[in-house]
Amino acid sequence: MPNAKVLSEKQAVVAGLIETLKASASGVLVNYEGITVAEDTALRNELRKAGVEYAVVKNTMVRRALDDTGLSELDGVLHGTTSLAVCKDDPIAPMRVINKFAKSLEGDRFVIKAGFMDGKVLPLEDIAALAELPSKEVLLGQVLGMMLSPITSLAIVIKAIAEKGGEVAPKAEEAPAAAEEAPAAEAAAPAEEAPAEEAAPAAEEAPAEEAPAAE
Repeated sequence: MPNAKVLSEKQAVVAGLIETLKASASGVLVNYEGITVAEDTALRNELRKAGVEYAVVKNTMVRRALDDTGLSELDGVLHGTTSLAVCKDDPIAPMRVINKFAKSLEGDRFVIKAGFMDGKVLPLEDIAALAELPSKEVLLGQVLGMMLSPITSLAIVIKAIAEKGGEVAPKAEEAPAAAEEAPAAEAAAPAEEAPAEEAAPAAEEAPAEEAPAAE
């Protein structure tokens, strides 16, 4: 029978696992038996970059934690070596990184045993399908791109109209010049007609000069 100190330590480990499972959006249990130390280090680096927590766990302790969090269906895979990868923010990350790493190795040296998401156990085929999805950031970017697509199209149209208006503007600037030339032409016409109007009075004065001759 373990002493009080050892029992207390185990209880603390189980309590920590329970808290981790409850706070996680998803997770996978892995058989890591065949990987080397170098491979394990490389895997941990990739998981850390993706925001995934990863740790080797004892089957007896993780079983208690799974039972306490309503994931007792996973008890059947708790044999051999077991590690746990979970993530709080990106539910796809543990599956994506672990699955990619497993594919990079030859044989079955590193295998996903089971997984869960949002408190529900997932079939292995669902885990494999989810593992092929892009990261959360990429998915959000794609969704945002779809949402902004109409706005982007409108912006393109407005930009095209603005650019077209910019081409028309110089022609509009030429209009005042043409308008200025028109009054000048109109002013020239009366100036040319003025001598004809002056000639008329001269013709009217001619009879006045002939009056003395009649006497």
